[in-house]
Parts: sequence; structure tokens; C-alpha cells
Amino acid sequence: MGRRVGRCVGRCVGQAFPACDLSHYGPAMDSALTTIGLPIALGIIMFGLGLDLTVGDFRRVLRNPRAVTIALACQLVLLPLVCFGLVVVFDLPALLGIGMLLLAASPGGTTAALFSHLFRGDVALNISLTALNSVVAVVTLPLITGAAIAWYDRQDDVSMPLVEIVKVFALIIAPVTLGMLVRARRPGFAERMDRPVRAGSAAILAILVIGILVDQRENVSDYVADIGLVAALFCAASLVIGYAVPRALGVSGPQSISSSMEIGVHNSTLAIFVAVEVLDSTEISVPAAVYSIIMFVFAALWGSWVSRRVATDEPVPARVG
Repeated sequence: MGRRVGRCVGRCVGQAFPACDLSHYGPAMDSALTTIGLPIALGIIMFGLGLDLTVGDFRRVLRNPRAVTIALACQLVLLPLVCFGLVVVFDLPALLGIGMLLLAASPGGTTAALFSHLFRGDVALNISLTALNSVVAVVTLPLITGAAIAWYDRQDDVSMPLVEIVKVFALIIAPVTLGMLVRARRPGFAERMDRPVRAGSAAILAILVIGILVDQRENVSDYVADIGLVAALFCAASLVIGYAVPRALGVSGPQSISSSMEIGVHNSTLAIFVAVEVLDSTEISVPAAVYSIIMFVFAALWGSWVSRRVATDEPVPARVG
């Protein structure tokens, strides 16, 4: 997969869509950061998820499906619709529009549980949601991204080969499974590694975002102008929808906070990986990179505000290992 990263993805855009000429964005990245660093980064992050996951978390979903079902409906139905609306209203160029919908289709990130913990959410629900969401995304991510490619009629120069999608999700499921096995056999080690792996995951994402922005430094102002407002609105909408919809449907405050963080804090590393390694486009990865910067700020501000409005005496369901 890595050999394709060095191609210039925007080579046909200006000819096919003169009004959406992206040639000023420059070529895709061609470095160890994408060909080696991205797969390793994604593997480490998903291994960290596995270290915090037990079979009991999946059983818990079956025992308490209400909060999970509502959160998944928001994630899989409402979010893509909201994102598509923003893409259409702001008339985004093709590759950036595809990148936004790829981001919307990406599951929650592992740092969602960290935000949930900081702001009195149900951390166990986050762990269950992230695991289930990552599995469901095997089907939904190619469908939503494929629909975006078809909407822009870009099948000739942007495609999602099935074999590459299988490889991507093998890279997700394998380290998660390995992490679960380590937790089952060495629970003490898994507990000790929880905080370092979470911190490392955030650091890895920061390095990836910085790497993309440095690689495209001559075009950063263009990227921000084209996608910054849309990414900010989408992030705000994701966080608010993730809290307001479950709350309106009777889900507890702590679980609604968890849903908000799960829906608002995306697995941007996965979106960047799919954009660069599968879709062969740095431009498609830009929305995820910009969103990554915005989401940490917005999630912190939103979490601080909403947690003060959740009654402190609401019980948080105990996690069953």
C-alpha cells in the first residue's frame, strides 16, 4: 500500500473540475511517516483499546442496549447526514468533501474514554461503544465513503478496493484482539500500561497531524480557509448531538456525556490512514487532521460545561470485567 502514497492525487482534478481545482494543494506525502509510521501508529492505538477491553464489555452491551443503540444511531445515521449537509451547504471541493464524510464514518477514538473520565461520564460505556463501533465500521465506513465518492462522481480517480479495506480492518481487529489476550493473561500489566498507552496514542495522533501540516505547510492557510469552519461546526454538532439526543430519550447524564465524547472524538488516525494508504490522497486526510486539532479543544470546553449540568448523584453503571 505504501508505494502508492507518493503519487500526486490531485493530477486530474483541475481538468475534470475546473471550479474545484486543488492543484495548489501539492502532492501527497511520500515519507516514512505515512508508509511506516501510520500503520504502526494505528496498530499501537488499537492495541491500547484491546488492553482496556474484556469480553464482559460486550456482554454489558447486550444487558444494557438502550444507551448503546441510541449512541450508535447518532453515530451511524445522524452524523453522516449532518456532515453531508455541511459539505453541500459550504460547497466543498470534491476531495475535501470526501474527507469530511470519511471522518464522519470513522468510529470513536480511544481518547473518548479519557475525556469521559475527566468529565464524569460512564467510561465503561465508552469502551464498549468504541469496540462495537470499530467492528461496525468495517461495513459502514466503506459504504459512507463510497457514497461520497459516487456523489462527487470521482470513481475514476478515487476508489476503495475491497482488498485494501480488508487489510485496514485486519490492522484494527488484530491488535485489539492481541490487547484483549494480554489483558486476560496479564491483567496487572494491562492496568499499568493503560495510562502510558493512552498518552502515547494522543502523542502519536499529534505527531501525525503535525507531520501532515508540515508536509503541506505552504498550503495550510488554504486548508484552514476551505475546511476550518466546516470542521469546527461538525465537531460542535457531533458533541451536542451525542449528548442532547440520548438525554432527550431518557439516557442518564453520565451515559449521555459518554455518548457525546464517543461521537465527537473521532478516530482521526484511522481516517488519515484510509485517506493516505487506501484512497491515495493527502488532501482527503486534511479534514481529519484539522478536526483533530479542533476536537481536543472543543471536547475539553464542552465537557467542562456539560459536566457541571449533570447531577452529581446520578449513578454511573459499574463495569463488569
